[in-house]
Amino acid sequence: MTIKRIGSGSPFEERIGYCRAVVAGGFVHVAGTVGQGDTVEDQCRHALGTIASALRQAGASLSDTVRVTYYLPDASEFEACWPILRDTFGDAPPAATMVQCALIDPKYRIEIELTALAPA
Repeated sequence: MTIKRIGSGSPFEERIGYCRAVVAGGFVHVAGTVGQGDTVEDQCRHALGTIASALRQAGASLSDTVRVTYYLPDASEFEACWPILRDTFGDAPPAATMVQCALIDPKYRIEIELTALAPA
């Protein structure tokens, strides 16, 4: 089996020892991704943009997503992201889970991890 690793250039990838995405076994596995911005909506949009870029490098897109997990320190903020997620995934909604938990830095309000089908 061939494995392809995709980096995003984040300094944390080298410091922590991970990559943004791994293509293996017919899937693109995208690492938990946080976004920049002042609001949970800004961070959600930014994280999805970073994820979309990694998927493009793998030859996939957000419409190929089969599973997504959302991590938020404050579950009450998740509803504000629903319109963004609905617009992002449109007619191809993935299976999804939301988990309330602490993130690596209190400035982050959402982290998104997903799996998409890899191109054949």
